[in-house]
Amino acid sequence: MSELSEYPVLLYYKYVPIALPERFAAEHRCLCGTLELKGRILIAEEGINGTVVGKRESVVRYMEAMQEDPRFADMEFKISEGAVDTFPKLSIKVRPEIVTLGADIPLKADLDNHLSPAEWKAKIEGDPDVVLVDVRNRYESQAGMFEGALACEIENFRELPHYLPQLESLKDKTVLMYCTGGIRCEKASALFRSQGFEKVFQLHGGIVNYHKHFGNEHWLGECFVFDKRMTVRVDHALNPIGKCAHSGRTTSRFVNCLHDLCHRLFLLAPETEQEDPDTILCPECRRAGITSATADYKGSPARSLR
Repeated sequence: MSELSEYPVLLYYKYVPIALPERFAAEHRCLCGTLELKGRILIAEEGINGTVVGKRESVVRYMEAMQEDPRFADMEFKISEGAVDTFPKLSIKVRPEIVTLGADIPLKADLDNHLSPAEWKAKIEGDPDVVLVDVRNRYESQAGMFEGALACEIENFRELPHYLPQLESLKDKTVLMYCTGGIRCEKASALFRSQGFEKVFQLHGGIVNYHKHFGNEHWLGECFVFDKRMTVRVDHALNPIGKCAHSGRTTSRFVNCLHDLCHRLFLLAPETEQEDPDTILCPECRRAGITSATADYKGSPARSLR
């Protein structure tokens, strides 16, 4: 483990039955608290989904502790470089699902149609008729995506079931779907198959795993992550695609819209904000006539008048 950074970030998940999720969560809080880990962990009867950061020694002990449990002995950990402030605190919650899809029908995660990064790359290069589908959120695709991929116009994963009819024309195609680490694809694949998509494959380990093997080959931009870093990237042969929502400048800087009733994530170049402070509002709010003087946010003039 000598190659680990001072504060490694672990990304992991596994669909495996957890009979008493509340009890397991309480035990997990003790483990993570003892190791002084921070991050977000979701636990459900269907499994565990987590991203944590901590000191190198603590992260190693956490992986060892998890793999001592037969349920997680073969769980894969994707490791990247973080910092002491990558997450502000530890959050462990019990949920109905470890990634919220909210489909109208029961879905069991697909485990039989994974492609290794090498197989994925070979499919892209050898079959011109495959269709790559990005099942992440809209803003994630704006930061980076596979060349030629179809990005789903969704704000969050639970919108995918309602968006799926727009992909009806792909039912006879070979669909290669991907996400950040793989967890969303296992549910998305099951959803697609339940709706008549027969030739569906998913990238094993997601973008993070692919980057580890092939860097930026067939990839454009950076990879969005749900922590303070916002994006991670492979610097060699990097081809940035993120564009400021207001000015079109190249950027990978994400901000939330100043107006709390919106709070939409969007790309904003620092130079653009310096030129016009109101660009901290998303384009939709600006078109609606909202300004920094009228926006509703903590400490705002609008809120002080209530």
